Amino acid sequence: MRGAHPAAFAAIAAFFAASIALAAFVNGYWVFVIATVALTAIAGIGLNVLIGLSGQISFGHVGFYALGAYAVAIISTSLKVSPWVALPAAPLVAALAGWALAVPALRASGPYLAMVTIAFGFIVENGAVEWRALTGGQNGIMGVPSLSVPGLPSGERGVAILAIVAVAVALHGYWRLARGTWGHAMRAVRDSETAAESVGIDPVRVKTVSFVLSAALAGFAGGLFAPLSGFVTPSTFAFSQSILFVLVVLIGGAGNSFGPVLGAVLVILMPEMLSGLAEYRLLFFGGLLLVVLWVAPRGVMGTLEGWIAARRRKSTSGVDGEGTLPLAPRSRATLAAEGLAIRFGGVTALEGFRFEAKPGTVHALIGPNGAGKTTALNLLSGFYAPQEGTMRLGGSALPAGYAHRIARSGVARTYQTSQLFGSLDVASNLALARLRGKLGALLGSKAIERAREPAPVLLAFAGYGGDAGAPAASLPHVDRRLVEIARALAADPDVILLDEPAAGLAREDKAKLAALLRKIAEQGIGVVLVEHDMALVMGCSDVVTVLESGRVIASGSPAQVQSDENVRRAYLGEGLDATAASAREASTGVPLLEVGKLATGYGAGDVLKGIDLRLNAGEMVAVLGANGAGKSTLMRAIAGLQRPVRGGIALAGEETASQPAHRMVARGLVLVPEGRQVFPELTVRDNLRLGGFLRRVAIDADVEAMLERFPRLRERIGQRAGLLSGGEQQMLAVARALMGKPVVLLLDEPSLGLAPKVIADLFAALDRLRAERMTLLLVDQMAGLALSLADRAYVIEDGRIVAAGAASDLAADKALERAYLGHTPK
Repeated sequence: MRGAHPAAFAAIAAFFAASIALAAFVNGYWVFVIATVALTAIAGIGLNVLIGLSGQISFGHVGFYALGAYAVAIISTSLKVSPWVALPAAPLVAALAGWALAVPALRASGPYLAMVTIAFGFIVENGAVEWRALTGGQNGIMGVPSLSVPGLPSGERGVAILAIVAVAVALHGYWRLARGTWGHAMRAVRDSETAAESVGIDPVRVKTVSFVLSAALAGFAGGLFAPLSGFVTPSTFAFSQSILFVLVVLIGGAGNSFGPVLGAVLVILMPEMLSGLAEYRLLFFGGLLLVVLWVAPRGVMGTLEGWIAARRRKSTSGVDGEGTLPLAPRSRATLAAEGLAIRFGGVTALEGFRFEAKPGTVHALIGPNGAGKTTALNLLSGFYAPQEGTMRLGGSALPAGYAHRIARSGVARTYQTSQLFGSLDVASNLALARLRGKLGALLGSKAIERAREPAPVLLAFAGYGGDAGAPAASLPHVDRRLVEIARALAADPDVILLDEPAAGLAREDKAKLAALLRKIAEQGIGVVLVEHDMALVMGCSDVVTVLESGRVIASGSPAQVQSDENVRRAYLGEGLDATAASAREASTGVPLLEVGKLATGYGAGDVLKGIDLRLNAGEMVAVLGANGAGKSTLMRAIAGLQRPVRGGIALAGEETASQPAHRMVARGLVLVPEGRQVFPELTVRDNLRLGGFLRRVAIDADVEAMLERFPRLRERIGQRAGLLSGGEQQMLAVARALMGKPVVLLLDEPSLGLAPKVIADLFAALDRLRAERMTLLLVDQMAGLALSLADRAYVIEDGRIVAAGAASDLAADKALERAYLGHTPK
């Protein structure tokens, strides 16, 4: 919300004036109802800070409401003072309790946070029952004096008018918070904590502030409740009251300023309006709530705001992108890492990593799947803390493991999957990055407004030609990539880390991306690039570092790396030549699996672009290509896990493209997925038995056959699968698939992340399956080993088949090396 619309302001002012007039003249019963609506609205506005801005959920806010009520009741009755003296204690006590709860609780999320807050609400309610000396136990505290307001009627009527004024003040405060810097930061944390850290925002701090504010408002509402009712008892603060507060926010519209006020009116007044229906009124009330949530899932005001915003949005783009970045000229620092190492559960992901990204250079970090590239970026950007080694930016050590502090130091980051702040507009995404976590005053908005000013020039420099005021969530994939790069540049970094920025881009867009990376480097910024498109990498990089199994195996110019034998071996496997490849004759059987003109993707353009493939009965076919070429997407499409956009898939002559995965398994098409994906909490035996689930016959003999085929599994038969080694899990995944008696067995990257000895054992098992004339379709990064087993092979590049034929022929075909390394080494 960029500003208050005059018509909306006038309507809200009229609403509050009418509410005060009603409170001044209606009878006592309706005065109490109006006051209850107002107090519920105050608590709802507070909860809206939590739910609507920071995206946290609390079902225990009645606890803060109760603390505020008891604080006023205890102080005013025990010390015999005016409730005006006691009232400030209500939000203060609730805020302190909110802080004490938030510090541990906000490290959880989703249902876990909800469970923590529910427990808090029950603790407060039961504490009020048991602490009789202070709270009066079940009898509560009676005789709480009423607030007297000069110039207002005494008793309930005066409290009701005061509560309405408090709602107006709280609403204005929320509006200022939401449009200000802190409100933008809260929404950023809600949309993506990871991306928020990468622009310098501390998510724990932001969520704690939102929780404390929310608790303080709920406590203030409770503080007004005590003099309104004249007494407080534990039964007043039951768990159902917390549910009521949440409903107020959801029905009115989470994140909308006026939403909780409208929600409070509907939730409190609707049962009163239906009082004539006697025992059926709650049934009708529940039905009406369901209708509202069904028709307007964003709440009443949220849905209305969306309609209005779509019609009022104005373009703020159209700036020429030629020239330099609108950043202060300065010398930039070198990012250096020395001896970095990290292990996960005994598995070494990175070891002895030495790296240097100099200003004004594009330094690519490449390697096969599982080599440790993204792990390296996560270490350099602070999302992981290294167990060994050091990192420096210029002459300063980087605070390892603190992503938001590293971002503030001058290291910017993008991600494999774009992580924009979808609920903010494009310019606000860049503005938050420009602030580097300096959020200013809690209700201030000048900082975010000033930070928005360079956004159009930054966006144009990055090649984005759309609307700077458009919601980031509405952008197409290409624009999301460009805006994310522009957001990283907005932080004025020394180094920018790009994790697969070309993923999902068309060829012409990749060419523009390569030009953009060079243009960024020309501004003196160091560019670290992780990318699978070798043509792009080799075409725009100054230095290329190659990782394999967490270790650097080569580093140098693109030409040096392309010609390095260790690099060829890492990408293509040992012994890739015509004599090592399979010399078996291709099967002459009838086609069992046929793929024709297959195209599919994930909403960001097609990943597969017209794939034609044939697999004959009793044949083993390998599908090869660089990371990101579309191999796993092809396997998912064949297995029924990814719906084709165009083209067809046929098994034994019958079309299967529209069949879901479980029906494909029933027809004999079984996938061994990438990453093994065993059921970790089940034993090896149970995993095997589930493999034969659809057969619905006695399968103990088949389990025994799998144990004969994979003897190591017999030793682990009663052990939980999650405790097996990576190689044992892969054997279990293959054995589980074989339990389904597959007609065609699909193997997606079975060697990924395994030690060489384990890979040799695994491929020996696959060779035995091939000798048994099982029909196999294999995707694997170890091209040499795959070709040594396969009858035929296909090479995929950028979602298209670029070579196909007998395995022995493809082993000698330079198209394979071009697909992996971007050229044919001389």
